[in-house]
Amino acid sequence: MSAERSNRSSSGPPGASRGGRPSGGGRPSGGSGGRPSGGGGGRPGGGRPGAGGPSRDDRSGRNGDDRGGRGRTDGKGGRDDRGGSRDDRPGTRGRTDSRGGRDGIRDSRGGKSRGDKFSPKWRERVEEPQTDAQRRAVEVDKKRGGPRPPRDPESDKRWADERVTEEWIDEGSVRDIAEGAVDRSAKAPAARREVTPLDEDIAAELSDVLGSQRGTRLSERLAQASEALDRERFDEARRLAAAIAKEAPSVSAVQEVLGLASYRLGRYKPAVAALQAAQELKENPGLLPVIADAYRGLRRWSAVERVWGQIKAASPPQDIIAEGRIVMANSLADQGNLQGAIEVMLEGRKAPKRVRDHHLREWYVLGDLYDRMGETITARRWFGVLADTSPEYFDVMDRLRGLGR
Repeated sequence: MSAERSNRSSSGPPGASRGGRPSGGGRPSGGSGGRPSGGGGGRPGGGRPGAGGPSRDDRSGRNGDDRGGRGRTDGKGGRDDRGGSRDDRPGTRGRTDSRGGRDGIRDSRGGKSRGDKFSPKWRERVEEPQTDAQRRAVEVDKKRGGPRPPRDPESDKRWADERVTEEWIDEGSVRDIAEGAVDRSAKAPAARREVTPLDEDIAAELSDVLGSQRGTRLSERLAQASEALDRERFDEARRLAAAIAKEAPSVSAVQEVLGLASYRLGRYKPAVAALQAAQELKENPGLLPVIADAYRGLRRWSAVERVWGQIKAASPPQDIIAEGRIVMANSLADQGNLQGAIEVMLEGRKAPKRVRDHHLREWYVLGDLYDRMGETITARRWFGVLADTSPEYFDVMDRLRGLGR
């Protein structure tokens, strides 16, 4: 809306644009749970050791030989020369004893066999994750490189003994204090940031276009958009200004806020459209450097040069000239023409009687261009002039250290 608004839209190092653009598993297959194949087989002697009675095979008229010779034993319970009974091999199922009960799984010594319970297929069946939670736990263990180590009870006990616990002191009820705070907050006025009202001419222009009531309402919204732009809430500013522009596209201030917010968001094409519309509705030389830099973001080099010519022809204040010169020089540098960029920066240069902010920006750009050309001594000289005047200006001290000073 004013030239100061366009200047305030710049941020970032001066070697950049006004918008801050830089210058330059699987389930295992198996059987029925790991049970060994083959017949049941008889135990040595055909009966329980020490039982003294005949086995069930004897009572039924069958002995070990009747079962195909697979469990044949001699009269003393020893194995014959054909390999002995199947019960001598771990993992076979036991037979029922003389009392009709199950022996369970027995080895050759009469104990439970570990062959069936701990066979590989049984282990796969038991260790296989059965639920989603178990499968997720297995995946986590694989990522960690293995399961968590078991907890150390001694370490837990030491942690419990050494931990510091808070001690609460009862100082009485705080209900009265809390109620007093609530009462004070209810009586206090609501804190609200005052929005700077629009210029009277802009508010009148909106009222002329939209009517008194609607114009007043949108004047408040445009003031909010302008406030958001100043506080660098660019998304909010653009949203508010875009809604107003649908109803009042012929108001220059609306297009200006919309264009500046779009520019700061890096949306250069809509920024150019809105800023050019604002410029056509009401000439504002302060917008020309921003338009030129938006064209630079779009890499429309000829358009940048054309707007630079408009800036020089308008004879605006020196700070606007400096901004346009910086944009034009950076445009040439983007194209690889560093020497041409330096010539633009040195064109018509005079020693300033009073150093202002745009002079600092120009010195920084000159130092940066000479540094990119490899002319270290000249770059150090320009950065040195800047550091002598304003040592905290951006990263000028770091640039000097990088150049050997």
